[in-house]
Amino acid sequence: MKAGRKRWWMAAVPTVFVISAVAWWATRPGVTYDTAVIGRGDIESSVSAVGKLQPRRFVDVGAQVSGQILRLHVQAGDAVRKGQLLVEIDPSVQKATVDAGRASLTGLRAQLAEQQAQHLLAGQQANRQRQLDAGGATRAEDLDIAGANLAQAAARVEHLKAQIVQTSATVQADEVRLGYTRIYATMDGTVVSVDAREGQTLNATYQTPSIMRIADLGAMTVWTEVSEAEVRRVRAGMPVYFTTLGGERRRWHGKVRQVLPAPPSPEGKSADSALAPSTNKVIVYTALFDVDNGDGELMPQMTAQVNFVAASARDVVVAPLAALRPQSGQGAWTVRVMDADGRPQQRVVKIGVRNRVSAEIVDGLAEGERIVTGEQQQGGVKRFQL
Repeated sequence: MKAGRKRWWMAAVPTVFVISAVAWWATRPGVTYDTAVIGRGDIESSVSAVGKLQPRRFVDVGAQVSGQILRLHVQAGDAVRKGQLLVEIDPSVQKATVDAGRASLTGLRAQLAEQQAQHLLAGQQANRQRQLDAGGATRAEDLDIAGANLAQAAARVEHLKAQIVQTSATVQADEVRLGYTRIYATMDGTVVSVDAREGQTLNATYQTPSIMRIADLGAMTVWTEVSEAEVRRVRAGMPVYFTTLGGERRRWHGKVRQVLPAPPSPEGKSADSALAPSTNKVIVYTALFDVDNGDGELMPQMTAQVNFVAASARDVVVAPLAALRPQSGQGAWTVRVMDADGRPQQRVVKIGVRNRVSAEIVDGLAEGERIVTGEQQQGGVKRFQL
């Protein structure tokens, strides 16, 4: 009887295990997969930065002489032509200096004429003494005096000629300074700012006072701040585009002209720079590119949202980057693809252009295939997320 019970118990144990396994499998938490369908699209890898717009060509008009501004002939926003009169400064002091120099020059020339007459007379007297000396009718002392007088007269003539040359140069410089009281445009362009007013007194003794800025607004330069982490990806000649605030999503395109080799100086900024030196510890470098502004939509000091295009592809197979995993040391990537039975199968793929969101699939996936982007247990408990 006992042996029969033992055999029954031994036969029942495997059955119990099988039933338990079936019950666990039937009641285990279900797994659902987050998937995405592979499609085609455009993809771009770029470096984002912020920049400021500055006219490609501009000139700061300053005063080279001191004095009161008598007349400003232009205002901000006016279009000007090269050679057009812009500013008139009171010329009284400069004109008086020129008049005094010219009068001094006239006096020197009169002195020169007088001295040349004295030189001629001294020459005649020296010749007469030489003739008398030949006949033994004069003293050697008188002959020497006549020669000395001739030499002195010649020296005075040369001295006055030198004074005339020096005074002429001074008068020319004074005349040039007198000309500086009338300031003319040195280029065609638009007056973008005026920093002085009629009646204001300018002091040009220590530095040139700035009166206005003239710029050619037909072409602009974007001065862009690129972080040191990204600057090595930016190079001359690469395509770039930007948008402006309120630009209605319009894009302006150009090519990088140059990347400046040093960040903006902390002591100050270049006269041509649109960027102030950084006040924080982040190091940024300046990249420059030009853009046509024939329609006048761009204005100085506008903020530009810039994208330097490192690589791009059009109408290619694109997959979410979150679904891809790199294979260590192999240069390839893996992705899980749903098969016909709804089960994920791992596959090796090759990618091309990629950014922070998507990647171009060069080989390994076809348009329309469904890939796994994540998985979670039924009931909302996430088990795995790529």
